[in-house]
Amino acid sequence: MLRFGVIGYGYWGPNIVRNLRALPQATVTAICDKRDASLKRAAQAYPDVHVTNDCSELLSSPDIDAVAVITPVWTHFDLALRALENGKHVFVEKPFTSNSEQAERLINLAEQKGLTIMVDHTFLFTGAVRKIRQLIDEGAIGKLQYYDSTRVNLGLFQHDIDVLWDLAPHDLSIVDYLIGQTPEAIVATGAPHHNGLAYVAFMTAYFPGNVIAHVNVNWLSPVKIRTTLLGGEKKMIVWNDLEADEKIKVYDKGVEIENREGVYEMLVSYRTGDMWSPKVEATEALKMELGYFVECVQSRRRPFNDGAAGLRVVRMLEAAETSLQRKGELVLA
Repeated sequence: MLRFGVIGYGYWGPNIVRNLRALPQATVTAICDKRDASLKRAAQAYPDVHVTNDCSELLSSPDIDAVAVITPVWTHFDLALRALENGKHVFVEKPFTSNSEQAERLINLAEQKGLTIMVDHTFLFTGAVRKIRQLIDEGAIGKLQYYDSTRVNLGLFQHDIDVLWDLAPHDLSIVDYLIGQTPEAIVATGAPHHNGLAYVAFMTAYFPGNVIAHVNVNWLSPVKIRTTLLGGEKKMIVWNDLEADEKIKVYDKGVEIENREGVYEMLVSYRTGDMWSPKVEATEALKMELGYFVECVQSRRRPFNDGAAGLRVVRMLEAAETSLQRKGELVLA
């Protein structure tokens, strides 16, 4: 039985606690939050769990094996560092850290102590992303050519990070998982709307093999959109995460380009075939992710969304932030 301490019971923390409590191989020993209102909610929901506003109790407690850090990103490094120093495994909300140097320090410390770090890249455990990965691995869509995502809605506004650091990690973790390569360069554009923070941003990552990934993130959209297009040489995928039943649609559409000598140097032919919607598992992604974390800790197996995966996302965010500040200048990743 893996005993958890959860730090942060605001927006995402209650989901963490609820799913941990549903796992037969895990238990929540304590919950920490600085806000009295949050602690009151936690105590009412789980009267058998110790609640406190002092995170030191959780970080040093011999009755806790793992700590879930569900707090603002600027607090991640300090809390995760103290947890690791006290021999705790760490589950950290995305993005992993505020910069790559912090991420590297945590990874090295975990390696030295034989502890597990997992970054909360929840979308990697959704039925949709797992199905897309399966289709790519099986060669069903051919070589991946592009990933194009629109992730927009009105809010939730953050006061300490911009829209790139808030929403883009979802897509960057998916891109890292699906493409499996480090980008060669990154471009980002946007504009500061309040306190120097961008509320709307556009980011493009260039990968080896002429693969491109584009992400549109926006806190100022009048509508909520969660649509991703993936183009392969054989087929194309449309993933609408807001769709209740047919989240993924696979289109047998594409173009075939053939070079010819003479008057026509290039001939383009269009291919149009059937559309089909594969079945997508409806299991709650967060529950699956936390169960996987527990299994990795108990079996001493390295999770695929480990600290190194979190570091790769942070590095892409750093490059994007640099490009955004330089008005869209190309930044080598």
